Amino acid sequence: MDEAARAALARDRTIDITTTGRRSGRPVRIEIWYHVIDGTVYITGTPGPRDWYANLLAHPEFTFHLKDSAAADLPARATPVTDEAQRRAVFARLFPAFGRPPEQQDEWVARSPLVSVAFLE
Repeated sequence: MDEAARAALARDRTIDITTTGRRSGRPVRIEIWYHVIDGTVYITGTPGPRDWYANLLAHPEFTFHLKDSAAADLPARATPVTDEAQRRAVFARLFPAFGRPPEQQDEWVARSPLVSVAFLE
């Protein structure tokens, strides 16, 4: 990853991801937000089932498209975060930025998709 991509990763929040459809096998591109906590990149969403998450469970390799302050198509691998203590720690850090009432945090921990992202070389 070049310096422009590293800088964008530290500063931007909106990206596109291209996943492989779990049933169709076709590329599916969507816009989504990501978050960086202590050097780890996470992608999450509101509570409930999400197609992008189901696609990543079936096919963990995807493309992370930087598009705001730099443009880059980064090959990546998603790892679901399923450990409740780790999920709680991540959402505790993210929740203040979401502008949601604190009493909703338990629902997010229990029902929101959450993956960590590792960039492939």
